[in-house]
Amino acid sequence: MAVADRTKTAFMTESGNYYYNVMPFGLKNAGATYQRMMNKVFRGEIGDMLEVYMDDMIVKSHEEVDHTIHLQKVFEQARKVNMRFNPEKCTFGIRAGKFLGFYLTERGIKANPDKCRAFTELPTPNDKKSIQTLNEMLTALSRLVAKSAQHALPLFKLLRKESAFEWTEECEQALQHLKRALSEPPVLSRPDVGEVLYLYLAVASEAVSATLIRETLEGQKPVYFTSKALQGPELRYQRIEKVALALVSAARRLRYYFLAHTIVVRTDQPIKSLLVRPDMAGRMLKWSLELSVFDIRYESRKALKAQVLADFVAEMTCSPSSTDGANKWTIFVDGASNVTGAGAGIILENEEGILIEVSLALSFPTSNKQAEYEAFLAGLHLAEDVGAKEIKIYTDSQLVASQVLGEYQAKNDNLSEYLALVKERITKFDSAEIQHVPREHNKRADILVLDINVIGDANCWMTPVYNYLAHGTLPNDEKEAATVKRRACSYTLLDNKLYRRGFFIPLLKCADEATADYILREIHEGINSQHVGGRSLARKALRAGYYWPTMQQDAKEHVKKCDKCQRHGDMHLAPPHELKSLSSPWPFAWWGMDILGPFTRGNLQCKYLIVGVDYFTKWVEAEPLPEITSFRILRFFTRDILCRFGIPQAVVTDNGTQFTDKTFRGFLAKINTKHHFTSVEHPKPTGKQKPRIESSCADCGDGWETPSFRTTPHSTTGETPFRLAYGTEAVIPVEIGEPSRRTEAPLNEEMNDEAMREELDLVEEIRTAASLKEASLKQLVAARHDTKVIKRNFEVGSLVLRRNAKDSYEGKLAANWEGPYRVRGKTDNGRIPPRNPPGEGNPSNVECPKSLCPTRTAQETSSIVVVPQPNTQLAMGCSGRGPSTSTRSDLRWSRKTTLGA
Repeated sequence: MAVADRTKTAFMTESGNYYYNVMPFGLKNAGATYQRMMNKVFRGEIGDMLEVYMDDMIVKSHEEVDHTIHLQKVFEQARKVNMRFNPEKCTFGIRAGKFLGFYLTERGIKANPDKCRAFTELPTPNDKKSIQTLNEMLTALSRLVAKSAQHALPLFKLLRKESAFEWTEECEQALQHLKRALSEPPVLSRPDVGEVLYLYLAVASEAVSATLIRETLEGQKPVYFTSKALQGPELRYQRIEKVALALVSAARRLRYYFLAHTIVVRTDQPIKSLLVRPDMAGRMLKWSLELSVFDIRYESRKALKAQVLADFVAEMTCSPSSTDGANKWTIFVDGASNVTGAGAGIILENEEGILIEVSLALSFPTSNKQAEYEAFLAGLHLAEDVGAKEIKIYTDSQLVASQVLGEYQAKNDNLSEYLALVKERITKFDSAEIQHVPREHNKRADILVLDINVIGDANCWMTPVYNYLAHGTLPNDEKEAATVKRRACSYTLLDNKLYRRGFFIPLLKCADEATADYILREIHEGINSQHVGGRSLARKALRAGYYWPTMQQDAKEHVKKCDKCQRHGDMHLAPPHELKSLSSPWPFAWWGMDILGPFTRGNLQCKYLIVGVDYFTKWVEAEPLPEITSFRILRFFTRDILCRFGIPQAVVTDNGTQFTDKTFRGFLAKINTKHHFTSVEHPKPTGKQKPRIESSCADCGDGWETPSFRTTPHSTTGETPFRLAYGTEAVIPVEIGEPSRRTEAPLNEEMNDEAMREELDLVEEIRTAASLKEASLKQLVAARHDTKVIKRNFEVGSLVLRRNAKDSYEGKLAANWEGPYRVRGKTDNGRIPPRNPPGEGNPSNVECPKSLCPTRTAQETSSIVVVPQPNTQLAMGCSGRGPSTSTRSDLRWSRKTTLGA
C-alpha cells in the first residue's frame, strides 16, 4: 500500500486499531491502475511467456521442459515487488485452460461450453428485455459465428423504439440458426509471428461481414469472424462501397492482426482500383488513408475449402434490383504501339456510376493493331472479373471493330488468333455490343495509353518496389528483401504507375530520374516560375503531387546549376584566405596615400584632401586640394613626405589615374621607391585612418589641421605618432588653455633641448615595444579573421564567374556576376607579383571569381589569370588589405571565344 493511503484501510479490533501495509485480498485498485502496474512489473515477460489481463495471468510454453523455467522467472519478478498469489486460484501444468471467457488449447481458441450451452438452452424471448439479454450473449460469442450480424438482423429490428415486440417466424429461424452455429462452435486458430493471413469479405443488403483465415498444411483455419449491421446512410451505399466498408470495419476490429501481419484480401470486386484512385474524395478518401498504414494486398478470390467457412461461399447476396444495373457495363478500349513500347487503356463504367480505369504496359513487341486487340481482350477480361452480363464495347480501331463484327476478314495469322480469342470470350456474356467510335470520342482511353509509365530500368529506385507490388518478386538477399517489403507499405500501384502514400497529399506520383529533372526544370525555370531556392523548390514539387527519395538534394543541386541563379547569386562576404600582416621595417619607410572627398568647399575652393599615412608610426600628412592632378600629387609627395622624412622604401596607393600616371610612377622609379597598388574595390591604403579623417574634416568645416591625429594614441601601437617619431609627447592646445604640470613649470630651453636629444636616443626602445604590441594585436585579429575563411581555389581550365561591374544605367536588378571565364593560370597563394606577366592580361583577385556549376545555357568565355588574394594586413591598421597587382582595367575584360559549359 502507498504510505499516504495506508490509513484508509484502518479497521478496529478488540486489541486495537490496525491498517494494512500491503494490498489484502478483497481490496482492489481501479482497473486501469492495476493493469498499468502489471504491465510495468512483467514488461519483459508479457507477450513472450506471459499474458496478463488485470488479475488473470497465464504462463505459456511450447515445450514442457521450458515451462518450469518460465514459471520461475515469473515468480522471481513477482517476488521483487512483494506480490502474492492466491494458491487456491492457481493451476499448474495443464494443456488447456480458461482465460477471459475462452478455452485456450494447443489447437487454438475454443468457446466456453458453459456460455454456448446457456445460449442454446435459452427459451424463446417474450419481451424486449429478453432480446437485449440474447444480444449481449451473442456479442460475447460473435467472433465464433460467421455473419452473426446478418443472421441476427430480425432480432435487432425488435429492439427499435418505434417497433412493437412481435415474435415472427423469421425471428425464430434466425434464433435457431444461431443456436445451431453455437452448438458446435469452430476452433479459432492462432497465427504465427509474421505469417500471411487471408481475409474474405461478404456483403448483404443490410450487413457486411469478414472472416480472417490462415492457410496451413492441414487446410484453411479461421482466426476471427467479424460482422456489422448497416445503419442509416450505410444502407444506401453502392455495392462496391459496401465491400470497402466491410474491409474498413474488419481493419478497425482486427487492428492488431493487421499491424502484425500481411493481410491478403481475396475478393472479386475491384476495390483496389477504387481505393487507390487519385481523384477520389469523401469517405473513400478517408478509408484509403485509414487503410494505408497496413500491409494489404489484393488477389482474386479462391474457393473456401474448410467446412466451417462454407457460409462465405456466396459473397454477394444483394437484392436482384441492385444487381441489374451492376451487370450492365460500358467499356472503352484503346491500344497504341511505337518504338519506345506499347500499352493499352481500358475504361469500365456501369449504370450505378462505378468507374474503373486501367492502364496496361505491354512488355513484348507488338504492332499497333495487335495492341488494339490486347486492349480489347483486357477489357473483356476485366468485365468478366466484375461480373458483367451485358456489355457495350467502344473502340476507335475500325479494323478491330469490323473484324469482330464479321465485316472484315483477318488474313494475318496473328490477328486471326487474336480474333478467335475475342470471339471465345464474348460468348461468356449474355449480350455484347461492339461499336466503332471516332478517336475524339475515345479520348479518355487514349489518355490512359499515353500516360503509361513503364518502369523497366533496373537501376531506377522504383524498380524493386514496383516489381514487388506488381509481380510479388523480391531480391535474393534477405535483408534487402525485408527492406523492400517495409518500403512497399508506403506505396501503391494505380494504372501501372507507382504512387507513394503521403501525409499532405493522399497519393504522390513517383518520378524516375528523367521525370524528376523535367519537374524541377519546369517548376524552377518554366512558365510561371520564379527561380525559388532549393528547399522551396522541393516543397513546391511535393505539393504538386510528385515524389522521389532525393527531392531536396536534387532541388539544391538544380538551383546551384541554374545559370540565372548563379549570375544573380549573393556576393561573397566570407574572406577566401587567411589574413597575412605587413609591417614597416622602420619609421617612414612605407607610406600609404589616398584621395578623400569631395567635401564642402573651403579656402581657395579646396574640396579634396590628399592624405599620407606612415605605416609604422601612423603619422598623418594631409593637404587640401581644389582639384586632383598628378602634378599636385607629386608636389605633395615631394614637399610633405620626401623632404621631411626622407626617401621611403615603398608607397601604396589605389588604382586612380593620378597615381598610375607615368609622371608620378617615373619619379618613384628614379628614387628607387617601390610602388604598390591595392586591389580594386578593396579598403584604401589609409586603412582605419580614412573614416576618422573624413569625420574630422566634416566637423572642422574650413579647418584641415593634422596635429590632432599626430597626438592621439593609436589602438594598435598604444602610442601617439608624435612620440614614436620624436620620443616625447607634444604639448596640445588644451594644456595652454588649462595649464598642466609640465606647462606650469618654468621653461629652460637649453635643458629642454638636451632632454629632447636624450629622448631621441631612447626612442628605439619605445618603437620596439610598440612594434611588438602591434604584432601581437595583429595576430589576435588574424586568428579571429581566419575562423571565417572559406577557401576558394580554382584549378587551371575551370570555369568561373566574375563579380559584375554594374553600370549606372543597369539598376538594382542587374546580375551580380558575369562570365563565364576560363582560368588560364594562377599565382601562388599570397605572392604579390610586381607587375603583370607579359602577354597574360590583367589578373583578377580571388574574391572576384566564383566557381561555375555546369549549366544548359553556357555563355561566352574568356581566358583569365586568377591571382589569389593574400588578405595582406597593412602595418598602419589591423583592417587594412595588402597590395595587389590588379588594376582598374580588371573591370573590362573582353570575351574572346564561345565555349559550352
